[in-house]
Amino acid sequence: MNLESLLNEAVNKKGQTVAVAQAEDEEVIEAVVQATHRGLAQFLLFGNRDEIDYLLNQKNAEKEHVHIFHARTKEQAAELAVRAVHQNEATVLMKGNISSSTLLKAVLNKEYGLRTGRILSHVALFDIPGYKNPIIVTDAAMNIAPDLHQKEQIIVNSVQVAQSIGIKLPKVAAIAAIEGVNPSMQATLDAASLTMMNKRGQIKDCIIDGPLALDNAISLSAAEHKGITSEVAGQADILFVPTIEVGNVLYKSLIYFAKAKVGAVIAGAKAPIVLTSRSDSSESKLYSLALALCSTGK
Repeated sequence: MNLESLLNEAVNKKGQTVAVAQAEDEEVIEAVVQATHRGLAQFLLFGNRDEIDYLLNQKNAEKEHVHIFHARTKEQAAELAVRAVHQNEATVLMKGNISSSTLLKAVLNKEYGLRTGRILSHVALFDIPGYKNPIIVTDAAMNIAPDLHQKEQIIVNSVQVAQSIGIKLPKVAAIAAIEGVNPSMQATLDAASLTMMNKRGQIKDCIIDGPLALDNAISLSAAEHKGITSEVAGQADILFVPTIEVGNVLYKSLIYFAKAKVGAVIAGAKAPIVLTSRSDSSESKLYSLALALCSTGK
């Protein structure tokens, strides 16, 4: 399912509501306007009422699907938006003109937050020009250097997102610099362990193989050239990276060099979280909204 078809699928997820923390941001409001025009969801906008209303008027927004709630500070906007999701008044949480740390502090609040006991991880779906199908990259934004147990949870989160968009048995490539196990390279040791955990049924609902270098994960000819026989090699649905540096560089390379389109969510909380960068375009925010709406399971 590519990102454009994901927008159409999100329309079919009826009765959904998105809570936006600190909504007074032009790109966020543009995404909201586009989303309401397409009939994706209702919106609860938390922040400075006058500024939000001004931006909506500037965009000639149809306001019947938008509700504004005034917040005096960014911290209060984050709390109110998170509480809306916690109390089932909204099905998706979205970041506006607010730092990720401020929003995540509210998400992790023990009283009204969205904790589930699972790790929070970043799941990005890319449409890459010239590549055969959309592909997921995880984790490019949340976990710096996850240990083996955390890596297992990150994969589980990404598999659930993949299944929510129609990939019934996702193929997961555990990425490293090489295809063999090298005791000096922790990424290869963890990749091999994750592969074995999958084969023994500890990680379910997917097929994992690794370590695989990037070329062998996405190119059948590269895999065949190196004599790699695998259900995953050359046809991965999910690229699982070992550290945030690897994920961040791959993510930004796809956008800036390959001109890929992307939608991304934070998975592992009570509800999907749209945690896009403040520099992301309204198009990316809209795709991320669609991915989040499709990931709710509703």
